[in-house]
Amino acid sequence: MPVLPNARHESFAQALAAGKSADEAYAQAGFKPNRGNAARLKANENIRKRVEELQGRVAKKVEVTVESLAHELEEARSLAIAEKQSSAAVSATMGKAKLFGLGTENRRLSGTVQVITITPQHLDGLTDDELAALEAAYPVLQKLGLVGGDTGAAAETGD
Repeated sequence: MPVLPNARHESFAQALAAGKSADEAYAQAGFKPNRGNAARLKANENIRKRVEELQGRVAKKVEVTVESLAHELEEARSLAIAEKQSSAAVSATMGKAKLFGLGTENRRLSGTVQVITITPQHLDGLTDDELAALEAAYPVLQKLGLVGGDTGAAAETGD
């Protein structure tokens, strides 16, 4: 559907397509605020068709899916292979792997760690939120070898 011949109707339709309420769009188009007239104009068939067209155009512009990205990467990979650009082909392949969650990155960290001892008295002074944060960090600390796995249980049983 082409642009509406009435400029205020076109402005109203564009405001509706942009997500404004009928009342807001009606006032923005230059009409005197009137809820009944705004609702009636919104129900107008030409307005509805124009709003659908405008929203459809926007939807097509922003429609990017995993499938469309995978297709683009496959085209780039095919072109790179045809041009004997192995590095570009590998990059496109890795891009597809990341897109589908298949790529993993490993990073090496370096630095120093300060080891502290936490006593029951320290824990008594913590809030519930602080205790929850400490509990959430425990698996990471254990993986780094900063805390022992069963040291507390062994001490309690006397082993």
